[in-house]
Amino acid sequence: MNKPRFSQWIVPALAGVGLSAMLMTVAAGDKTFPVAAPLAQPARPPFADTVSGAGLVEASTQNLAVAAPLAGVITRVHVVAGQQVAAGAPLFTLDEKPLAADIAARGANVQVADARVSEAEAQRAEADEQLAKVRSLADPRAVSREEIVRRETAAHAAASRLKMAQAALAQARAQLKQAQVDYDRLTVRAPVAGEVLQLNARLGEYLRPGEGTPPVILGDTRTLHVRVDVDEADAWRFKPGARAIAYLRGNAAISVPTTFVRIEPYVTPKKSLTGASTERVDTRVLQVLFAFDRAALPIFVGQQMDVFIEATAAAGAQPPKPQS
Repeated sequence: MNKPRFSQWIVPALAGVGLSAMLMTVAAGDKTFPVAAPLAQPARPPFADTVSGAGLVEASTQNLAVAAPLAGVITRVHVVAGQQVAAGAPLFTLDEKPLAADIAARGANVQVADARVSEAEAQRAEADEQLAKVRSLADPRAVSREEIVRRETAAHAAASRLKMAQAALAQARAQLKQAQVDYDRLTVRAPVAGEVLQLNARLGEYLRPGEGTPPVILGDTRTLHVRVDVDEADAWRFKPGARAIAYLRGNAAISVPTTFVRIEPYVTPKKSLTGASTERVDTRVLQVLFAFDRAALPIFVGQQMDVFIEATAAAGAQPPKPQS
């Protein structure tokens, strides 16, 4: 019987060494790492029975997107972001030159129309005078019937021309007034008193109504609202007027009591997302608004808050009775 050669043992030996090395590597890497602590501790429910939801902070007047009523190039911006403005204060102004020229032209049209009214009034007065002369004659036979009809027709024509001239004057004045109204609309003003939350108006930019980002977002921020998304599955547990506590996202130690404002009684698809990996997005929510004093905590419009609302106990629900 032939003895095995040395070379025949090399491959099995190398395989065994490799397997051992792999097992040692796996064993060394099989370690349990501690779970990383969250950057901020989540808020704890303050009530025994709670409905919670993510809330989005907004102005008490809602966030008003102030748009340009007319198309044009921005020539002046009167405010800066964060500025408090009164109702009616100018926000920005569009190019006034085209409408200024239009107003001058329409003003000239009014002058022409007014002169034509004066001319028509003089012609009517003359026609009425000529007609009155023939009618005042003591002997009707002194003037032919045809002459009387001609003068009557001339008087009626002069009266019609006067009415047409007066209508043209009224139209010219209305067109001038419309141009003046459009000119005034070139300066966009604040619809309410509030804070300029966002300013997107830039000098030289061309604005077209209803397109792109609103040039100004405005709202009254003396009192803020938080719009809470209550899951439709928990909507039946919410009672209008319920107490609620709002916690600052990122610091559960900062909270503020809120006052119930209203329910928007239309369940909508969820839009305000928290970014949690377990969050459902294929759900619908009931939006509830609560108010709080802005001075109570450092927060800005557009931030999210964790809101806990005192609710009816889920255990109190009575299951439907089975039908016999």
